[in-house]
Amino acid sequence: MSITFADLPLRPETQAALAEHGFISPFPIQEMVLPIALGDGDVIGQAKTGTGKTLAFGIPLIERVIAPLDSEWADLTAKGLPQVLVVVPTRELCVQVTKDIDELTGNRGIRTLAVYGGRAFEPQIEALNSGVEIVVGTPGRLLDLYRQGQLKLKEVSRVVLDEADEMLDLGFLPDVEKIFTSTPNRAQTMLFSATMPGDIIALARRFMNQPIHIRTQDNEDEGAVVSRIKQHVIRAHALDKIEMLARILQADGRGPTIVFCRTKRTCQKTSDDLAERGFRAASIHGDLGQGAREKALNDFKAGKSDVLVATDVAARGIDIDGITHVINYQCPEDEKTYVHRIGRTARAGADGISVTFVDWDDLARWKMIDTALVLGLGEPEETYSSSEHLYQMLNIPAGSNGRITKQKPVPKTEKVASPERAAKPAAEKTPRNRTRTKKFSA
Repeated sequence: MSITFADLPLRPETQAALAEHGFISPFPIQEMVLPIALGDGDVIGQAKTGTGKTLAFGIPLIERVIAPLDSEWADLTAKGLPQVLVVVPTRELCVQVTKDIDELTGNRGIRTLAVYGGRAFEPQIEALNSGVEIVVGTPGRLLDLYRQGQLKLKEVSRVVLDEADEMLDLGFLPDVEKIFTSTPNRAQTMLFSATMPGDIIALARRFMNQPIHIRTQDNEDEGAVVSRIKQHVIRAHALDKIEMLARILQADGRGPTIVFCRTKRTCQKTSDDLAERGFRAASIHGDLGQGAREKALNDFKAGKSDVLVATDVAARGIDIDGITHVINYQCPEDEKTYVHRIGRTARAGADGISVTFVDWDDLARWKMIDTALVLGLGEPEETYSSSEHLYQMLNIPAGSNGRITKQKPVPKTEKVASPERAAKPAAEKTPRNRTRTKKFSA
């Protein structure tokens, strides 16, 4: 019999917040992490992407925070200084994690702050001076605020490192080590990652106290590929890819979709091409300002756009339920990137579809990915936008082309004139118009 959140020893306020937002039963990673984390043990959590890692560390953090509405608040000596620090690799993930934690903390008055680059320092500094209990941030901005003396870490007792493998890839490891050494009163450390390269293991050994390694992956599923995703791979011609993509986006049952590109230039061009073809497309990549990136993401979440074209770094942290398709417009660099990309779909128990375009010069790279993840997808079939098997494979309606025909506006319903007005001849309007004109001229 599976447990529910109500079975766990949580504060009544946390139980109420979980129930209010529809969280009834924990996912496997949450069920395994929570007993240890609630007991203040150090945890290394390794699980497939999209399995609920944020709540796995978020709930224990919330439970241990002394909040302004708690009875213990009166005895707290350093009121308003951060008690919890969550370190994430990207701005988008920072916003997402802050939102998830915020949902569970309002009824206790816990203040959560997101700090990341691309935004002015002043509002973040003002919020820190006003007092916060939980800080979620990217390494660079966290260290900038710390060196300025605005972010005080002496009262931080719990630190979480989320998406640790991405920190390594982005070169943030020295910054993370500096953050760890700047939290001398750390009583609990949790580290979460989809993969565990050697440098991450060395980091854990150095800064964690007898951590328990929790791994929810099956032995046959070393690459962490989500089994509920139906994966397709096709060999595509560079000049035909945009036409093929446009037809795939018209597949039956296609909902919100993420299209991945390797470069910022290709990302923007693909988004512009799709918009010109009539699709509601937006882009998110490193050349965009933070305001534009947040607007694109918010529009996608709100349904104003249903195709998000993204680079790998910018898309890290996009955690949106309901994404039906992930399309790799350019072949991923390696198997880890492939796993993270397709993991944007099939979240929260849903199914999903992934399509990977492989150029002629990417065949060797794809073979490496296929072998490393034991996908068994084999040699990609040569495919064009007119290929019959493309339509059959992805349920594309016959006759679909590379453009969406804009629907004609529905004509307005004519109002029925009243008998009095209908009885008056149209000519009567003319003198009134002339009278107004003369009056205005005078």
